[in-house]
Amino acid sequence: MRPVLRLNFNTLIFLVLLQGAAVVMFCNWYYQLSSCDSPPVDRKVHVLLLSSWRSGSSFLGQVFSQHPSVFYLMEPAWHAWSTMRTSGAHTLRMAVRDLIRSVFQCDFSVMDSYMPKNRKTSSFFMWYQSRALCSPPVCSVPPFGQISSMKECQKECHGLDFEKVTNSCQIYSHVVLKETRFFELESLYPLFQDPNLDLRIVHLIRDPRAVYRSREESALSFKMDNAIVLEHKATPGAEEQFQVMKKICQSHIQINETATQDSPPFLKGRYKLVRYEDVTRFPLQEISDIYDFVGLKMTKEMEEWIVKMTHGRGKGNLNDAFEVISRNAAQVSQAWRTRVPHNKVKRIQEVCKEAMSRLHYKAVSSEEEQKRLDMDLYMPEGPKGFAWASGKIRSR
Repeated sequence: MRPVLRLNFNTLIFLVLLQGAAVVMFCNWYYQLSSCDSPPVDRKVHVLLLSSWRSGSSFLGQVFSQHPSVFYLMEPAWHAWSTMRTSGAHTLRMAVRDLIRSVFQCDFSVMDSYMPKNRKTSSFFMWYQSRALCSPPVCSVPPFGQISSMKECQKECHGLDFEKVTNSCQIYSHVVLKETRFFELESLYPLFQDPNLDLRIVHLIRDPRAVYRSREESALSFKMDNAIVLEHKATPGAEEQFQVMKKICQSHIQINETATQDSPPFLKGRYKLVRYEDVTRFPLQEISDIYDFVGLKMTKEMEEWIVKMTHGRGKGNLNDAFEVISRNAAQVSQAWRTRVPHNKVKRIQEVCKEAMSRLHYKAVSSEEEQKRLDMDLYMPEGPKGFAWASGKIRSR
């Protein structure tokens, strides 16, 4: 005779509850493995490279643009500012925010308000800095997924059908926009809370003294932007650059504090602060960290390109001010120390005193200190590392 397994009612209930508990534990384990920090593979990741003018953002933008998984545009908000240039930055922030939201979703009908009806792919500001606009399905320089040449792109891909931009945007896993026209984070809150977006902020900062030097060399290029930043307030010519730098430094503090001090829950894990000087010293390490943050993989081709672009000769010249070319990145980051008069350095240190202290840039107290290139002004104090405002310890 076959043995008969007898279960009483209490045992049966226990087994059902045990099975339910096992299912709950499995679901919890699965949820933790696929947390919101790692978005589902079928969703796009949206990255806003947030910086200020002349802070190394063109280079870091290319670090994204040249990656084969990225659709990149450089400063699409330029179109809003140039169209409504009589307004101030505070008034324009919502228009810029809405433009950014649409572009992140590959909806370029928003450009109806900012571009002519017969617009082309090359109607975008600095369009040739986007590898995606030089590659299939837009153009064929270079073949899909390969490093692009801006000069070849300008020559071969100018004036193509604007509708191809949407087609291109839709095929990439990451949409990255570089912007210099946000001075706070609060206006971006609706984007963080939008279920259709997975927004990450890469906040790039640079030594204000180096930013000032670079801006001064290209001063005429910033007349429109300066007026909007200063809300069209009358400012003596000699003081204009210092007042703009004051606004920029204040914005860096405000953005960093908003993201790291009692920030709303939807900002958790979505903000990364990056110093340009750290990128120039440890390019592969820093850029690998940035890629990890946004869910991109470092490729051999990108490693080679990064080394080439950061280990060139010299500091570049005025003709290359808005181009990304091979330079000695470490020399570029130190150039202000020999090129900017000490009285101007002292003025920048005054208007950006709080930002420099918070973001770990050491002030110089004399012209001698300024020109002593063996004196390190960027490495944090302490033998092992230091804590950013986010609480992360960085060691070298």
